[in-house]
Amino acid sequence: MTGIRITEPRSKLFVTAPLLPEKAPENAAFLQAYLAAPRVVPGIHAMWTGPEISCPVPSADLEGQAYAQPLPPENATLTPQPGDIVLSYVPPRMWGGNPNAIFDIGLYYGQGARLLFPIGWLAGSVVAQVLAEERDQFAAACGVIRRNGACDVTFSLVET
Repeated sequence: MTGIRITEPRSKLFVTAPLLPEKAPENAAFLQAYLAAPRVVPGIHAMWTGPEISCPVPSADLEGQAYAQPLPPENATLTPQPGDIVLSYVPPRMWGGNPNAIFDIGLYYGQGARLLFPIGWLAGSVVAQVLAEERDQFAAACGVIRRNGACDVTFSLVET
């Protein structure tokens, strides 16, 4: 089974989240294609969604790529649970007229999360889940990121 290794050195974040291709096939395929090589993605604590480290895929990583296609909501949620890795897709021009599509990898680490944005409710796809035995460490590391501010999160594919 394929999973995502998620790391960030300052916070000591080091977790594995198995992908859920049977529940979110197109979203899992996007991540598998995007993470064919390890990626470093800027991360920041979210403002609107609660206990989330938001990792928007850089536009430069999307330009001209076959995987950068509109994604349907699959295994959709409006209220992510601790340990959920949620891929959110926002079409071009939907958020403040931004001409580019937005693909965001959300790391949800606590209770009370919601996908309510200034543009309204936006369902995201639960595409992976942090292993149960790693969720306490995941939450603690995400809390460190919250206190420290912006960081670089490394995502890579692993076999679980």
